[in-house]
Amino acid sequence: IAIISDIHANLEALEKAFEIIDYKKIDRVYCLGDIIGYGANPNECVAALLSRGVSSIIGNHDKAALDLRVAAQFNRYARAAVEWTAKQLTQANIEYLSNLPYTIVADDCTFVHATPDKPEEWNYIVSEYDAQEFFEFFTTPICWVGHSHVSGVFCEDMKSVEVEKGKRYIVNVGSIGQPRNGDWRLSFGIFDLDEWRYEHVVSEYNVALARKKIVEAGLPPYLGDRLLSGM
Repeated sequence: IAIISDIHANLEALEKAFEIIDYKKIDRVYCLGDIIGYGANPNECVAALLSRGVSSIIGNHDKAALDLRVAAQFNRYARAAVEWTAKQLTQANIEYLSNLPYTIVADDCTFVHATPDKPEEWNYIVSEYDAQEFFEFFTTPICWVGHSHVSGVFCEDMKSVEVEKGKRYIVNVGSIGQPRNGDWRLSFGIFDLDEWRYEHVVSEYNVALARKKIVEAGLPPYLGDRLLSGM
Protein backbone atom coordinates (compact mmCIF):
# COMPACT_ATOMS: atom_id res chain seq x y z
CA ILE A 1 0.00 0.00 0.00
CA ALA A 2 1.01 3.63 -0.47
CA ILE A 3 0.16 6.26 2.11
CA ILE A 4 0.07 9.86 0.92
CA SER A 5 -0.82 12.98 2.86
CA ASP A 6 -1.03 16.75 2.73
CA ILE A 7 -1.21 17.17 -1.03
CA HIS A 8 -2.44 20.75 -0.61
CA ALA A 9 -3.60 21.17 -4.20
CA ASN A 10 -0.07 20.67 -5.55
CA LEU A 11 -0.85 18.81 -8.75
CA GLU A 12 2.75 18.60 -9.93
CA ALA A 13 3.84 16.84 -6.75
CA LEU A 14 0.82 14.52 -6.77
CA GLU A 15 1.35 13.49 -10.38
CA LYS A 16 4.99 12.69 -9.67
CA ALA A 17 3.99 10.64 -6.63
CA PHE A 18 1.56 8.65 -8.76
CA GLU A 19 4.32 8.00 -11.31
CA ILE A 20 6.36 6.41 -8.52
CA ILE A 21 3.34 4.51 -7.21
CA ASP A 22 2.65 3.11 -10.68
CA TYR A 23 6.31 2.16 -11.17
CA LYS A 24 6.32 0.26 -7.88
CA LYS A 25 3.05 -1.51 -8.76
CA ILE A 26 1.25 -0.50 -5.57
CA ASP A 27 -2.04 -2.31 -4.89
CA ARG A 28 -3.90 0.32 -2.86
CA VAL A 29 -3.44 3.99 -2.00
CA TYR A 30 -4.63 5.75 1.15
CA CYS A 31 -4.71 9.54 1.50
CA LEU A 32 -4.50 11.04 4.99
CA GLY A 33 -6.21 14.31 4.14
CA ASP A 34 -5.48 17.93 3.32
CA ILE A 35 -6.03 17.24 -0.33
CA ILE A 36 -6.58 20.96 -0.88
CA GLY A 37 -5.43 24.32 0.51
CA TYR A 38 -2.31 26.38 -0.33
CA GLY A 39 -1.88 25.17 -3.92
CA ALA A 40 -3.47 26.19 -7.21
CA ASN A 41 -5.15 22.95 -8.34
CA PRO A 42 -7.74 21.83 -5.79
CA ASN A 43 -10.27 20.39 -8.21
CA GLU A 44 -7.63 18.62 -10.26
CA CYS A 45 -6.13 16.96 -7.19
CA VAL A 46 -9.51 15.71 -6.01
CA ALA A 47 -10.19 14.39 -9.51
CA ALA A 48 -6.85 12.57 -9.55
CA LEU A 49 -7.68 10.75 -6.31
CA LEU A 50 -11.17 9.88 -7.51
CA SER A 51 -9.92 8.55 -10.83
CA ARG A 52 -7.64 6.11 -9.00
CA GLY A 53 -10.09 5.01 -6.35
CA VAL A 54 -7.92 6.32 -3.51
CA SER A 55 -9.37 5.84 -0.03
CA SER A 56 -9.21 9.25 1.65
CA ILE A 57 -9.92 10.83 4.99
CA ILE A 58 -10.59 14.50 5.66
CA GLY A 59 -7.96 16.99 6.84
CA ASN A 60 -8.38 20.36 8.51
CA HIS A 61 -7.82 22.32 5.28
CA ASP A 62 -10.40 20.18 3.49
CA LYS A 63 -12.82 20.84 6.34
CA ALA A 64 -12.02 24.56 6.36
CA ALA A 65 -12.85 24.89 2.67
CA LEU A 66 -16.30 23.51 3.50
CA ASP A 67 -16.74 25.60 6.64
CA LEU A 68 -14.60 28.75 6.86
CA ARG A 69 -15.10 28.88 10.63
CA VAL A 70 -12.55 26.07 10.86
CA ALA A 71 -9.98 28.52 9.43
CA ALA A 72 -10.40 30.95 12.35
CA GLN A 73 -7.05 29.86 13.84
CA PHE A 74 -5.19 29.68 10.52
CA ASN A 75 -2.45 32.19 9.80
CA ARG A 76 -3.26 34.85 7.21
CA TYR A 77 -1.67 32.95 4.33
CA ALA A 78 -3.48 29.71 5.08
CA ARG A 79 -6.75 31.57 5.57
CA ALA A 80 -6.36 33.44 2.27
CA ALA A 81 -5.66 30.15 0.52
CA VAL A 82 -8.65 28.34 1.98
CA GLU A 83 -10.97 31.26 1.15
CA TRP A 84 -9.72 31.17 -2.45
CA THR A 85 -10.05 27.39 -2.55
CA ALA A 86 -13.63 27.46 -1.29
CA LYS A 87 -14.57 29.61 -4.29
CA GLN A 88 -12.89 27.25 -6.75
CA LEU A 89 -14.38 23.94 -5.68
CA THR A 90 -17.00 22.34 -7.89
CA GLN A 91 -20.24 21.22 -6.28
CA ALA A 92 -19.34 17.61 -6.93
CA ASN A 93 -16.02 18.01 -5.13
CA ILE A 94 -17.69 19.81 -2.23
CA GLU A 95 -19.98 16.81 -1.83
CA TYR A 96 -17.05 14.41 -2.08
CA LEU A 97 -15.06 16.22 0.61
CA SER A 98 -18.14 16.52 2.83
CA ASN A 99 -18.49 12.75 2.92
CA LEU A 100 -14.91 11.89 3.82
CA PRO A 101 -14.44 10.18 7.21
CA TYR A 102 -12.04 11.25 9.95
CA THR A 103 -10.63 7.75 10.34
CA ILE A 104 -10.19 4.61 8.26
CA VAL A 105 -9.27 1.21 9.70
CA ALA A 106 -8.20 -1.23 6.99
CA ASP A 107 -5.33 -3.55 6.06
CA ASP A 108 -4.51 -3.98 9.76
CA CYS A 109 -3.77 -0.24 9.91
CA THR A 110 -5.40 2.91 11.27
CA PHE A 111 -5.36 6.00 9.06
CA VAL A 112 -5.96 9.50 10.48
CA HIS A 113 -4.95 13.00 9.51
CA ALA A 114 -3.92 14.31 12.92
CA THR A 115 -4.30 12.07 16.00
CA PRO A 116 -6.29 8.85 16.62
CA ASP A 117 -8.02 10.01 19.80
CA LYS A 118 -9.96 13.05 18.58
CA PRO A 119 -9.08 13.45 14.90
CA GLU A 120 -11.55 16.29 14.49
CA GLU A 121 -9.55 18.48 16.89
CA TRP A 122 -6.48 18.57 14.61
CA ASN A 123 -3.79 18.11 17.26
CA TYR A 124 -0.18 17.38 16.32
CA ILE A 125 2.24 14.52 16.82
CA VAL A 126 5.75 15.84 16.25
CA SER A 127 7.93 13.82 18.59
CA GLU A 128 8.37 10.42 20.22
CA TYR A 129 7.04 11.91 23.44
CA ASP A 130 3.95 13.33 21.75
CA ALA A 131 3.24 9.94 20.23
CA GLN A 132 3.20 8.02 23.52
CA GLU A 133 -0.14 9.35 24.72
CA PHE A 134 -1.96 8.19 21.59
CA PHE A 135 -1.17 4.46 21.41
CA GLU A 136 -4.13 3.62 23.63
CA PHE A 137 -6.53 5.11 21.07
CA PHE A 138 -5.98 2.57 18.29
CA THR A 139 -5.73 -1.21 18.29
CA THR A 140 -3.92 -1.92 15.01
CA PRO A 141 -0.13 -2.38 14.84
CA ILE A 142 0.34 0.89 12.93
CA CYS A 143 -1.40 4.25 12.90
CA TRP A 144 -0.51 6.40 9.89
CA VAL A 145 -0.67 10.19 10.37
CA GLY A 146 0.11 13.41 8.52
CA HIS A 147 -0.76 16.99 9.48
CA SER A 148 2.66 18.19 10.67
CA HIS A 149 4.23 17.79 7.20
CA VAL A 150 7.29 16.27 8.89
CA SER A 151 7.96 12.55 8.52
CA GLY A 152 8.83 10.31 11.46
CA VAL A 153 8.60 6.77 12.85
CA PHE A 154 7.50 6.60 16.49
CA CYS A 155 7.53 3.23 18.25
CA GLU A 156 5.60 2.43 21.41
CA ASP A 157 8.83 1.17 22.99
CA MET A 158 10.51 4.55 22.28
CA LYS A 159 13.54 2.70 20.91
CA SER A 160 12.87 1.35 17.44
CA VAL A 161 13.23 3.66 14.46
CA GLU A 162 12.58 0.95 11.86
CA VAL A 163 9.17 -0.69 11.49
CA GLU A 164 9.36 -4.25 12.82
CA LYS A 165 6.65 -6.87 13.17
CA GLY A 166 5.47 -7.43 16.72
CA LYS A 167 5.79 -3.78 17.73
CA ARG A 168 3.34 -0.88 17.47
CA TYR A 169 4.00 2.37 15.66
CA ILE A 170 2.71 5.78 14.77
CA VAL A 171 4.21 6.76 11.43
CA ASN A 172 4.09 10.19 9.82
CA VAL A 173 4.63 9.90 6.07
CA GLY A 174 5.39 13.59 5.52
CA SER A 175 3.78 15.76 2.86
CA ILE A 176 3.26 15.35 -0.87
CA GLY A 177 2.74 19.00 -1.69
CA GLN A 178 3.88 21.17 1.22
CA PRO A 179 6.88 19.67 3.11
CA ARG A 180 8.14 21.51 6.18
CA ASN A 181 11.27 19.63 7.15
CA GLY A 182 13.69 21.77 5.17
CA ASP A 183 13.57 19.41 2.19
CA TRP A 184 11.45 20.69 -0.70
CA ARG A 185 10.98 17.24 -2.24
CA LEU A 186 7.67 15.40 -2.00
CA SER A 187 7.38 12.71 0.66
CA PHE A 188 5.14 9.69 1.22
CA GLY A 189 5.18 6.12 2.50
CA ILE A 190 5.02 2.63 1.03
CA PHE A 191 4.26 -0.33 3.27
CA ASP A 192 4.55 -4.00 2.30
CA LEU A 193 1.86 -5.79 4.29
CA ASP A 194 3.28 -9.24 3.55
CA GLU A 195 6.88 -8.53 4.50
CA TRP A 196 6.03 -5.83 7.06
CA ARG A 197 8.51 -3.45 5.47
CA TYR A 198 8.20 0.33 5.39
CA GLU A 199 9.81 2.54 2.78
CA HIS A 200 9.85 6.31 3.09
CA VAL A 201 9.89 7.84 -0.39
CA VAL A 202 11.18 11.29 -1.30
CA SER A 203 11.36 12.65 -4.83
CA GLU A 204 11.98 15.79 -6.81
CA TYR A 205 9.14 17.17 -8.91
CA ASN A 206 8.41 20.27 -10.99
CA VAL A 207 8.34 22.62 -8.02
CA ALA A 208 8.96 25.69 -10.20
CA LEU A 209 5.70 25.09 -12.07
CA ALA A 210 3.78 24.52 -8.84
CA ARG A 211 5.12 27.83 -7.53
CA LYS A 212 4.31 29.65 -10.78
CA LYS A 213 0.71 28.45 -10.71
CA ILE A 214 0.24 29.72 -7.16
CA VAL A 215 1.46 33.20 -8.10
CA GLU A 216 -0.57 33.32 -11.32
CA ALA A 217 -3.72 32.25 -9.46
CA GLY A 218 -3.47 35.36 -7.29
CA LEU A 219 -2.65 33.45 -4.13
CA PRO A 220 -0.06 34.93 -1.74
CA PRO A 221 3.38 34.55 -3.40
CA TYR A 222 4.75 33.37 -0.06
CA LEU A 223 2.84 30.13 -0.51
CA GLY A 224 4.77 29.48 -3.69
CA ASP A 225 8.13 30.65 -2.35
CA ARG A 226 8.01 28.32 0.64
CA LEU A 227 7.75 25.32 -1.68
CA LEU A 228 11.29 26.02 -2.83
CA SER A 229 12.73 25.63 0.66
CA GLY A 230 10.44 22.99 2.15
CA MET A 231 9.45 25.20 5.05
